[in-house]
Amino acid sequence: MTPLDPACGYSDGDVDTNDTTTPSLETLADNRFSRRQTIMGGAKATGMALMGTAMLAACDDDDTGSDAGIIVNAGTNAATSAGRVVTLTGTVVAGSASSTTWVQTDGPDVELTLDGTTATFLAPAVEEATDLEFTFIATTSDGIERKAVTYVRVSPAVLGFTAVEHSLADTVVVPTGYSVTVMTRLGDPLTAATSAYANDGTDTDFANRIGDHADALHYFGLSAAGAPDDMANTRGLMVQNHENITEEYLHPAGPTTIGGARPLDEVRKEIECHGVSVAEYVDSGNRTWSYVQDSSFNRRITPNTPMTLSGPAAGSAWMRTAYSANGTSGRGTINNCANGISAWHTNLTCEENWAGYFRRDSGDDANRTPAQLTSLQRYGVRSTNGNYRWSSASTTDTTITRWNATILGADATEDFRNEPFQFGWVVEIDPYDPTSTPRKRTALGRFGHEGAFVRAVAGQPVGAYMGDDSRGEYLYKYVSNANWNAGDADNADRLAVGDKYLDHGTLYVARFNADGTGEWLPLVFGQVPPRPASGSYPAYTFADQADILINPRLAADALGATPMDRPEWTAGNPVTGEIYLTLTNSNNSNRPVDGTNAANPRSYWNSGNPNGHIVRLREDGDTTAARTFAWDIYMFGADTLDCDTAFEQTNINISDLDTSNDFSSPDGAYFSRESAVSGQFNPVFWIQTDDGAMTDVTNCMMLAAMPGTVGDGNAFTVTNTDGAQTTTQGTHVGALATPASLRRFLVGPVECEITGVDMTPDGRTLFVGIQHPGERGDAGNVTSHWPESQTNASATSRPRSAVVAITKDDGGVIAL
Repeated sequence: MTPLDPACGYSDGDVDTNDTTTPSLETLADNRFSRRQTIMGGAKATGMALMGTAMLAACDDDDTGSDAGIIVNAGTNAATSAGRVVTLTGTVVAGSASSTTWVQTDGPDVELTLDGTTATFLAPAVEEATDLEFTFIATTSDGIERKAVTYVRVSPAVLGFTAVEHSLADTVVVPTGYSVTVMTRLGDPLTAATSAYANDGTDTDFANRIGDHADALHYFGLSAAGAPDDMANTRGLMVQNHENITEEYLHPAGPTTIGGARPLDEVRKEIECHGVSVAEYVDSGNRTWSYVQDSSFNRRITPNTPMTLSGPAAGSAWMRTAYSANGTSGRGTINNCANGISAWHTNLTCEENWAGYFRRDSGDDANRTPAQLTSLQRYGVRSTNGNYRWSSASTTDTTITRWNATILGADATEDFRNEPFQFGWVVEIDPYDPTSTPRKRTALGRFGHEGAFVRAVAGQPVGAYMGDDSRGEYLYKYVSNANWNAGDADNADRLAVGDKYLDHGTLYVARFNADGTGEWLPLVFGQVPPRPASGSYPAYTFADQADILINPRLAADALGATPMDRPEWTAGNPVTGEIYLTLTNSNNSNRPVDGTNAANPRSYWNSGNPNGHIVRLREDGDTTAARTFAWDIYMFGADTLDCDTAFEQTNINISDLDTSNDFSSPDGAYFSRESAVSGQFNPVFWIQTDDGAMTDVTNCMMLAAMPGTVGDGNAFTVTNTDGAQTTTQGTHVGALATPASLRRFLVGPVECEITGVDMTPDGRTLFVGIQHPGERGDAGNVTSHWPESQTNASATSRPRSAVVAITKDDGGVIAL
């Protein structure tokens, strides 16, 4: 910390050099008079001293204080900004005191931590500059008190770290003044009886270990008694998705092939590495974090875990399998990418790129109904092997044969032809009850779910905003029939609350208009026309509401929704209610120069939109039930080192990024919790990347932003060219980036993706997921040694996906 006045003992991490805060002589005189009145009379101050001056410091409560034999000093008045740690130091200038203390005597309440003559506190969130008054009190052995007052002016929060530079290092790099602690890693045991992870490919029993490819995460607070506690900062449950695997590192020498069939033990390991984990995290003091291996809350949810299907599509003929003859249950969840958090303390995990896991033999098309064949093609269930060829490992074990969706029996109850229709859903999990059965919420639709941001406002329907992560797909919104009742937040039967809000409602898809407005189109049977024939797809007529929810891509096609550049995470600003959608990128086949639209306006380098962008929208009336919205493009990704011509700087680097904040392929998106200083008034927005376009100069990264609002920029015309053709596209862009509004906060290790982010309720610990470091290597050519390399430059281990806890060394709020 930087001392403002060492002689008076006041220190803070920020010095206010804005000369507009210098008080006039008249103000000084008025405050001097007011302060003497206050001290002599023992009442609160009637006027607050302004900052930037030492003239009011070191004032005793009585100018002739020698009669008490003691004189005290409270330090210099000073300034800081919200979220910073402030230290007050009192001094007994003359005489002696038997005790000293600090008390707050005006301004927004803060929690003082006392230590002798010093007191520390966290500067509170404020909307405008606000003065806080503190009194230092010394008491003599005779019970005589002497007091001195100091003032701290707190300004609204600002980003308070030095931007991290591009990095190709095999470590997680954070700003100076921050520390990284590696938490749960691939293979870490979740029971007392599970052995430590050898990390040499010999490990088994992943149903009791942390899975691979750390993705979306959320910290669910626990009270000392083990009950849900939204404000718990030192104990909680880390719920984390495990999207995929780096197969080469899971086995001693990579995967083996025996006569065309995969070894059963290898396949079981790979299956169990997918899914979700729940692990208890604890802070032993001063943000020293670890996980509890033998916690009774620890749990793995894998592709083999029993599930309940709920909502309108449950029981549909499309959902019947040899495992569930009535189509109301299933097994497991897979390719879990982003998430959502309900207002009733449950986790919504989202099944993203699930389609490739299924095998369909070459003759299967001929046995399908036209409707199912169209659906399978539209969702990409076309492989004759399936990811990792899992179905080859057994002909009798149904946990293996289920991955073969070929029609083999007389009807759907004799095979797994319909197994692909049981995936692509949002899955609700109660993290506090390890015995609960997760529910697949079919009312929210089936597609490549990236995430499901939930907005719950008292008196309004619950809204869930969801991206479909494939090129040319759509943004969806689910709106519950029931309005949110805040009393449901504390219902002990959390999944029953989910039944109320997530099983009964309307699914919509977004159309972005060129004028900066948008519409939500209802996916409701009777309101969706047949999808006309196009390309290789025949015309499709919907049979019922279950059909629409199983095939919302087809329904969205029919309604003319806006195809987007890979819709990824959704996040909501807790203050404005605005929704942010990351669009990671699109290749030229999906976004040629003559195929842009206002919400996806760029096509360049004959590569489509390789750097991606972020769209934001604001519902009309600020209600989740709105059928219309306003939108703009908050930020465009760009590799500024490649934008070296005036044309590129204008039409590619549209947001005016520089090397302190340039990024590519935005993926993860998150706003700081509204309980934290960083989540109030102008919340900090976090952007994570999954990039391949800038990896020659930097690993993937995370940035912190303080965004404005929809409409804070201007209309803009983009000129696109592929060298042979040049077109223009009108759009709407947000305010340009500046170092004050956007900075790089973190860069990850080699070949990783940064994905998954949450914080403790006080914002003083940030949890971040590091996925697939060293993903391009193998057992014989290990390309990353993270997380061991985080603290050991000579590391030789295989890489592991993991969660890290990031803290500020002075204990302040992250990013401020």
